[in-house]
Amino acid sequence: MLNNTIYDTDFNFPGQKNVYKGKVRTVYTLENDILLMVATDRLSAFDVIMPKGIPYKGQILNQIATKMMALTEDIVPNWLTATPDPNVAMGVACEPFKVEMVIRGYMSGHAAREYKAGKRLLCGVPLPEGLKENDRFPSPIITPATKAEMGDHDEDISKEDIISKGIVSAEDYAILEKYTYALFERGTQIADERGLILVDTKYEFGKTREGKIVLIDEIHTPDSSRYFYKEGYQERQDNNESQKQLSKEFVRQWLIANGFQGLDGQTVPHMTDEYIASVSDRYIELYEHIIGQPFVKADTSNIHDRINRNVLAYLESI
Repeated sequence: MLNNTIYDTDFNFPGQKNVYKGKVRTVYTLENDILLMVATDRLSAFDVIMPKGIPYKGQILNQIATKMMALTEDIVPNWLTATPDPNVAMGVACEPFKVEMVIRGYMSGHAAREYKAGKRLLCGVPLPEGLKENDRFPSPIITPATKAEMGDHDEDISKEDIISKGIVSAEDYAILEKYTYALFERGTQIADERGLILVDTKYEFGKTREGKIVLIDEIHTPDSSRYFYKEGYQERQDNNESQKQLSKEFVRQWLIANGFQGLDGQTVPHMTDEYIASVSDRYIELYEHIIGQPFVKADTSNIHDRINRNVLAYLESI
């Protein structure tokens, strides 16, 4: 199973004009403003790509993201038009905004680490005194980040700096902000129905050739979001216990415990086959919780051939 992953891609689809390799997805631009995203099994943490793929991770991310786009398209338009393969999403090519709209309902992860270091201002947003890790904020806060090129670290940035530096216009940012709050509210509702808490997440947006702002990339996946189990949350907080969570944070914590935080001079610790299998199991667990259905493993005997065959069949049909 561990060998049957898709880590690198070298497809050459009809009408292909450009290829961009992201941390997890490889993006192909085709003729007629068609964008094709292949969700690989690559795992990224601290903006570093781990040396081994995680079985079924790409399928899980793609299927959660496309399902969540279907569940939110009534409140926010998105780029998606088709999913011809379990690892593939296709849609309208957009010009991405160079910011990630990070929204936090709880003080966890990066926010908690900054707070513990004594900071009370995050991306220009004041943080109240007296909070402890994993406490709920009085209301969700947006803490944007500049979108890094592969291998570089995303950096916190304030709304004011985004607008003053011309990264996003004030008019467009108002729309991004409105969409971010609306998506987080819907994501919170969906998670609540599944016995989960959507702790924080990030959204990315782009603009179509016609100037329409749409949601792009992934949404509410374990790579872009953090989830807690709702049952026992308050009890664990009251007892100063760690929260039971489903997110990529467990990978980050494992890396930190093994001396890696993506800093210069640090080496990624060895990931055994057993550990990789456990990460795959955690991703499947989150899929089944957030989607509310059993995960159906796709045929991984030859993922590259399967993707190529399915995409070609779809392109011939349109």
